[in-house]
Amino acid sequence: MLKTLLPSLLALGSGISIVIQQVLNTRLRTDLGSAAWAGFASYAVGLACMALLILALRDPLPSAGVAARLPWWAWSGGFFGALFIGLAIVLVPQLGAAAFIALLVAGQMLASVAFDHFGWMGLAPRPLDLPRLVGVVLLVSGVILIRR
Repeated sequence: MLKTLLPSLLALGSGISIVIQQVLNTRLRTDLGSAAWAGFASYAVGLACMALLILALRDPLPSAGVAARLPWWAWSGGFFGALFIGLAIVLVPQLGAAAFIALLVAGQMLASVAFDHFGWMGLAPRPLDLPRLVGVVLLVSGVILIRR
């Protein structure tokens, strides 16, 4: 149990940080009068933080050969991150933070179960079994209750 406690607490904190991020980005959108500039500011600060992390960890620059061998889709994470940030900035004020995050988690769960089941993009296959299916149904049921 102790082996999974810290990772679980960090994942919980990560979830909390997503809510804080969306509320801050929503406020920035209101103050700047632009969803695009709010998203840009969010990514600019995130880029600076990642640059500081690279320096702190002293990670070497990946070689061009390693970068060239990666599949094209491996580079598309930033696109999906920008899509998430942009939509969150627009939708949190419309749906509210709780409903947005509930729908976000439901979407993540549905996609995660599919990625696990089929082993997409290099994941180890984890077949969908009855307990996992029940968990998904309960989670989606929770989303329906929060949206009311």
